[in-house]
Amino acid sequence: MLAGLIFATDDAHDRPDMLAATLPFGGGTLIEFQARLLVTAGAGQLIIVVTRLTPELVGAVNRMKRRGIGVDIVRTAREAEEKLHPLARILVIADGLVTTDSVISLLSSEGSDTLLVTADADALPGLERVGADAIWAGLARVEAQRITDVAALPKDYDFESTLLRVAAQAGADHLLLPGGAARDGHGIERDSARLRARNEEVVSAFVSNRVSWVDRFVIAPMARLALPWLIGRAVPGLVVGGCSAGVMALGLGLMAWGLPIIGLPLVTASIAGLATGAVLSWMRDAESEALVQRGVIAGGSAAAVLLLGQSISRAEGTGTGLTIAVAFVVLAALLERSTNDRQRQRWWGSPAAYPLILLPFVGMGYPLLGLWAGASYAVVSLAAVIERLREKP
Repeated sequence: MLAGLIFATDDAHDRPDMLAATLPFGGGTLIEFQARLLVTAGAGQLIIVVTRLTPELVGAVNRMKRRGIGVDIVRTAREAEEKLHPLARILVIADGLVTTDSVISLLSSEGSDTLLVTADADALPGLERVGADAIWAGLARVEAQRITDVAALPKDYDFESTLLRVAAQAGADHLLLPGGAARDGHGIERDSARLRARNEEVVSAFVSNRVSWVDRFVIAPMARLALPWLIGRAVPGLVVGGCSAGVMALGLGLMAWGLPIIGLPLVTASIAGLATGAVLSWMRDAESEALVQRGVIAGGSAAAVLLLGQSISRAEGTGTGLTIAVAFVVLAALLERSTNDRQRQRWWGSPAAYPLILLPFVGMGYPLLGLWAGASYAVVSLAAVIERLREKP
């Protein structure tokens, strides 16, 4: 079992009336963002270490509990020991840590006690030294026994610092922080103004780390421009997605009317808007909204392909266009059903990619060739998936 241990004890540097963990971040609070990363990594229990309760912290914890995950608030290592399963693997998050899902995944698997560390040259403010040439980078994976070891020590010892020392003395492995992590926003931050700047870095890293090539190289650059403005004005993800869905409906309507050269660009643009809205919803812990928007992308992409095939068949008086379009959609659906983001290779097809592939062919006046190209892309991608999933003799 994987559990998360989050420290929320220090005040914000420029807001002594607030805990650093409850500063605004990602459309909610920093501690909610940390909890979301832990849940995504597979944590089934969250333990929050506090010295005092504030209204902001109580509200954040109540919102976390709506996800259906167990959340316990403790003040001492003894209380934490009582809440944790003795065989649990524990992911420790330092007070005020900002990080990304890719960094969390480095420590979420099975393994022995491990401290994420950085070298002196890359040291970030607020981190503690754990060796002659190693500074703690704010994340650790420890066994439940380490909590028991801390609980046996005097109560006036600082829980976070003592846990770090106990793990280090027990021979915890050191895992070097990836070189680009600091650039992507990883670090300790307890100042509200600097946290806002780091928020933009984390959002940019999130949208840039998508697996599909179209997400990474086409949608991400546009999202990086729009998201800081949207987050700064607290625009809901569902509003962005709803407006984009309206643009998609207009584009599909024009395609149904026989104007794919106008309608398809609108559908393609709306997919970028829906993807941006899905990121906003995820940042604000509205996973159901994000799923709906991703579903609209898949449905709109399939509808665009079918409507294009229908317009070709209508214009030529044959069933060729519609037949290829139906086969294209079936192949794409089988591809989506047989893989997920962890298995997906960057070049494989995805719902967001197909309208983009069709666009240049439609613009040049060769829509049927575009359908052939898109269907061939789906066939090659599906063949790669099947080969990947085959049992090796």
